Amino acid sequence: MNFRLFSQLSSYHADIKRLIKIALPILLAQIAQNSMGLVDTIMAGRVSATDMAAISVGASIWLPLVLFGHGLLLALPPTVSYLNGSGQQHRIAHQIRQGIWIALASCIPLGILIYYSDFALRFMQMEPHMAHIAQDYLHAMLWGLPAYLLLMNFRCLNDGIAKTKPAMVITFLGLMLNIPLNYIFIYGKLGIPAFGAVGCGIATAIVNWSMCLMMIGYSYFNRQERKLQVFSQIIEKPNAATLKKLLQLGLPIAIALCCEVALFAITALLLSPLGANIVASHQIALNTSSLIFMFPMSIGMATTILVGQALGAGAPEKAKKLSYAALLLGLTLTVVTAFITIFYRYQIAAIFVTDEIVIGMAATLLFLAAIYQFSDTVQVVVGGVLRGYKDTKVILYITLFSYWVIGIPLGYVLARTDLLMPSIGAQGFWLAFVVSLTFAAVLLFYRMRKTQSLSDDVLMARLEKLK
Repeated sequence: MNFRLFSQLSSYHADIKRLIKIALPILLAQIAQNSMGLVDTIMAGRVSATDMAAISVGASIWLPLVLFGHGLLLALPPTVSYLNGSGQQHRIAHQIRQGIWIALASCIPLGILIYYSDFALRFMQMEPHMAHIAQDYLHAMLWGLPAYLLLMNFRCLNDGIAKTKPAMVITFLGLMLNIPLNYIFIYGKLGIPAFGAVGCGIATAIVNWSMCLMMIGYSYFNRQERKLQVFSQIIEKPNAATLKKLLQLGLPIAIALCCEVALFAITALLLSPLGANIVASHQIALNTSSLIFMFPMSIGMATTILVGQALGAGAPEKAKKLSYAALLLGLTLTVVTAFITIFYRYQIAAIFVTDEIVIGMAATLLFLAAIYQFSDTVQVVVGGVLRGYKDTKVILYITLFSYWVIGIPLGYVLARTDLLMPSIGAQGFWLAFVVSLTFAAVLLFYRMRKTQSLSDDVLMARLEKLK
């Protein structure tokens, strides 16, 4: 009995090591990507508060739209990992070439929405000068949209075959390039005019193209990927059957990502009438929790890859064991991050502001953020498992129900009304986050258990239809 238990723990240890090996580069790539936005904000802020605010407004429009396109391409990692695990590497190139069509086609509607974003800016009734800067910033960013989506297409190729280090290295190189380009275009150096915040958009577009070319170059010259023959033909006609399958997987992910980003944007808007201190405390807690969220998110992405490979190899029991190893890793890490968040919440808040009132309010929200980290970890890791099983529609349905049917209404009632209790401001939304994320975690976990309880024949037949 003791030998059997030791054997089980040893097997989990091996799976956890594999997860960490894949997840760590993903995590570092995400940190580098987010650091670009932080660098933009800081460097534009040295020009004026208006320039910094314009970037913030522009990003609130850019991010949900570009993540929609990104989400469409996230159908590729589970598809590629399944084909790689099942010994069907010869079919991977076709998926990536069809992904190029998804990337380019999605640029058209997304580009139109970004280009004509002045409608949204006018609706927000902001100061005209800031709105003008935000619009020009978005127009500059628009030139880098195709590059970003093509970059994601070839990153998904590498992620799908469990090569996550290239994206990490390339993203850090992009960050290193972003800083001097910002310096040149924001402040006007080397004979180039000073563009202010718009210079951030120009620099980001150049960085996106640079990273795109680096990722394509790596995929072309890497020996393992050369065998896949992705570049054996430059143009491949759109294949309706393949595109339909990819969109069936990717569209739910895209909508879920877009709605999740919109959720936090709407929360900030609903809190804005309650005063600057409440909004500031909310933003501190949100920035902190977003940073911590990168850890379970990276584990979830790594889980998708390894579960897809195991299922492709016809080993559903191995995929099941990987799922629980990922949950064990994620929750163990969450114990550490929740402990740090609770016991150092005042010090964390003091990094952002010096106002004691705001620090106290933010510390209360950070305590709630520490509580929901456990549910958040479960839902994002289990979501990664379900993507590995190519079960993406249910993630969309559960996300919409948990966030928009439970989260937003409950948060508004607690924060802005006295229907259930005296209104508690920002705490109301963060309590609602705890409730809604717990619902999402429970429902997704139930779905995972139900999927994994299917007989091997039924499960593999379902996956074969989607490959």
